[in-house]
Amino acid sequence: MPNQLEEFNAYRTRMNEKLLGADNKLIKRIFNLDTNAYAAGALDVKTKELLGLVASAVLRCDDCVKYHLESAHKVGTSKEEVMETLGIATLVGGTIVVPHLRRAYEFWELLENQEG
Repeated sequence: MPNQLEEFNAYRTRMNEKLLGADNKLIKRIFNLDTNAYAAGALDVKTKELLGLVASAVLRCDDCVKYHLESAHKVGTSKEEVMETLGIATLVGGTIVVPHLRRAYEFWELLENQEG
């Protein structure tokens, strides 16, 4: 039985393939821009993922929060770095972000538990 992490990634992959398969130039360019925006540059990938995490939490996009948590985890971000980042997001976004903070913490635990 797939876990929440596997289900999230399978759905995301399947739907991205469908979207990109529709061959819409604008959508393809947006996806490309997103990919390139998070590549290493003047800022390293970890910093960019944490910035994406803050923006996603403030905008209350749970799928985006999960995506940036997983990406941050893959580049070696610590739990302390994630919690500090989510603290800033909650400060900036206000208490309306708290439900997303809860789900983010739960998803981070899934990422940590997949290691062991």
